[in-house]
Parts: sequence; C-alpha cells; structure tokens
Amino acid sequence: MGLPGHRRTSSDKRRRAAQDFLERLQIATCPNCKAAIKPHHVCKQCGTYKGRQVLNIDRRTARLVKKVEKRAKAAPAPKQTSKA
Repeated sequence: MGLPGHRRTSSDKRRRAAQDFLERLQIATCPNCKAAIKPHHVCKQCGTYKGRQVLNIDRRTARLVKKVEKRAKAAPAPKQTSKA
C-alpha cells in the first residue's frame, strides 16, 4: 500500500479547496452599443459608463496606433540573407 510523500499542510488544503468556491464571471451588456462588458466597468467599445461618455475612444485609439508605430520604428529591421 502506498504512503503519502509528505504531510498535507493546512495551507495546502485551503489552497486546493479554494477552487471549489470560484464563481463564474458575470457579463452585462452595454446599453449604448450592446457589447459584452463587466458590470460596473467602462465599455471598451464606445467609452460610456452609466449613460455618459467618459472615454474618448477616437483619441485613445490614435494614441495606441502612435505607440505601435513608434515601436516599429525603434525595432531593428530583420536581416536579409541571400541564398545562393
């Protein structure tokens, strides 16, 4: 008959048991654009929260595009090898 490798500590038991009580993520819909969002969070699609505009999405996306372009310029170009 096999024997346990080591004693199971109380923290090990609690850590294992914590998985039993996880709840599913609640999903709500944005009343403005009908996108799926987390409750009590700003909509990432249209930038509204509780019926008012809180994020300027056009400006936000422009900043992200600018960051990506800056990274692309800073990254070294891949070396081309000639196969003969």
